[in-house]
Amino acid sequence: MKAFFPYAATTAGVTVRVAPRYLDEQSDPDVGQWAWSYHIRVENGTAADVQLLSRHWVITDAHGRVEHVRGDGVVGEQPVIAPGGAYDYVSGCPLPTSSGTMVGTYTMAAREDLFEVAIPLFSLDVPGARVVN
Repeated sequence: MKAFFPYAATTAGVTVRVAPRYLDEQSDPDVGQWAWSYHIRVENGTAADVQLLSRHWVITDAHGRVEHVRGDGVVGEQPVIAPGGAYDYVSGCPLPTSSGTMVGTYTMAAREDLFEVAIPLFSLDVPGARVVN
């Protein structure tokens, strides 16, 4: 089955695609815990190898609380992606609310140049939940 990525952003020839998924089996609304996984595909549309060096996430819950998460690589790796190639990984995010958003950047290297690549804003929502303001 081919993955469906509803969110995408391209920066300097590198495309980041995201597919979030609510994890009902890992969530416990009665104690204020909701969990999501997100599948990310980084596609290299440039003519040179690119390496994903670090990440910066901005995670916002439904109450507007913001958390910044920074770190080296993704899921313990700093992958090198060949021209025309892609790198996929799956990670997760817990929230204290039933919805939120994530957005961010990857710091990439191509030859000796460093550049930032946008991770598109994506929504974390419980399927079928009615949003009440």
